[in-house]
Amino acid sequence: MIIILLFTLMFLLMAVGLPIALAIGLPAIGLIVTPGVFPDTVTLAALGQTVVQQLFSGVDSFDLLAVPLFMIAGSIMEVGGISRRLVDFCDSLVGWAPGGLAAAAIVASMIIAGISGSAAADTAAIGGVVIPAMIRQGYPPAFAAAVVAAGGSIGIIIPPSIPMVIFGFMTNISISQLFAGGMLVGVLMGLSFLVIAVWVSWRKGYGEREPFTWKKVFVTGKAAFWSMGAPIVVLGGILTGTVTVTEAAALAVFYALLVGTVINRELPWKELPGLIMRSQVAAGGILFIIAMAKIFGWLLAMQQTATLLDVFVNSLSLPPVGLLLLIMGLLLIVGCIMETTAALLLLVPVLALLTPQMQVDPVQFGVLVVVNLAIGMLTPPVGICLFVACGIADVSLGKISRAVMPLVIVAIIDLLIAALWPPLTMWLPTMFYR
Repeated sequence: MIIILLFTLMFLLMAVGLPIALAIGLPAIGLIVTPGVFPDTVTLAALGQTVVQQLFSGVDSFDLLAVPLFMIAGSIMEVGGISRRLVDFCDSLVGWAPGGLAAAAIVASMIIAGISGSAAADTAAIGGVVIPAMIRQGYPPAFAAAVVAAGGSIGIIIPPSIPMVIFGFMTNISISQLFAGGMLVGVLMGLSFLVIAVWVSWRKGYGEREPFTWKKVFVTGKAAFWSMGAPIVVLGGILTGTVTVTEAAALAVFYALLVGTVINRELPWKELPGLIMRSQVAAGGILFIIAMAKIFGWLLAMQQTATLLDVFVNSLSLPPVGLLLLIMGLLLIVGCIMETTAALLLLVPVLALLTPQMQVDPVQFGVLVVVNLAIGMLTPPVGICLFVACGIADVSLGKISRAVMPLVIVAIIDLLIAALWPPLTMWLPTMFYR
């Protein structure tokens, strides 16, 4: 009864527009201090102390320091000339193909995904450069926005990834192994989006094609050389074990700052304080949600949710693959209606307990959860990548939602491949860490 009431209150508060952190935390705090929920021997002062302790422990982690650091790196990347140079270089490589600029946007998104760990930041960084150029070349604004949004969603699959940091923190699973597990899945999704973008552009005659020349590749490659070094430095340090994830995040900030201010000289020092402030307001929002979700999860644990879930799953009598696909379907639905961080914090503590019944490695499950939520970023009504791209292209949510559907379908196919073929997610973690 307490569990049903807890979730009901949470969804009601979300429906009336209360901030997600408060919608998660207030019902849990209210029920904790309600007489009768806990034994009378537990005093109100003790319950209040427990609430404060859970809030503090929710964000008391060295690993979570990576979240604000990666967000600073993404903000610097957006305004420091890194994204524009990468787009120019990618266009020199694939601009000869039908829909060359659309293809360049996706390839550039895959590279930038190795810097910021945020899908919204990647969408904004690439979209601000590519969408106006695509519209000038004759691409429909909705299609241009859909391609950029799809490319941006890869930002939380190809490491580094803020949702993977949160998943690892919540489940005590190696974040480095999660990063390695997401690499090939992210590349597969990027190539799938590339094929769809080229096919649609060829079929409908979108865009302009430019002849391939090695001179252009050399000139744009030279300009983008330092920009392309960021993913190599960050991912190389993590995968080789030279640095931890949080140290890699600090390294990403330093590298992006060096490139944006000293090498590209497009980021004035006077803009840096405002840039840091904006990125940390967003990071603070994420950490506040995490703190509130800690209380929510503690109350669920006190109500023996794991035992009840185990009984329910056993009553379904599903084979492991059937249970895995059922949970993937649930996550796809949740990704459509709930913000990514909130979905992670509410569902992962419960669903992670089912990995033995699904017979999947916890690392594979973590990657699959993040891929599911990445697809949710491309679906209305709360797809964050769609909203960012809509704002840049000045198109309605309805138009971009129709344009993005082929990309969503191919992303779901990639998700099924990752779920049913474990080597796609487990080969790199096994090679590097096991």
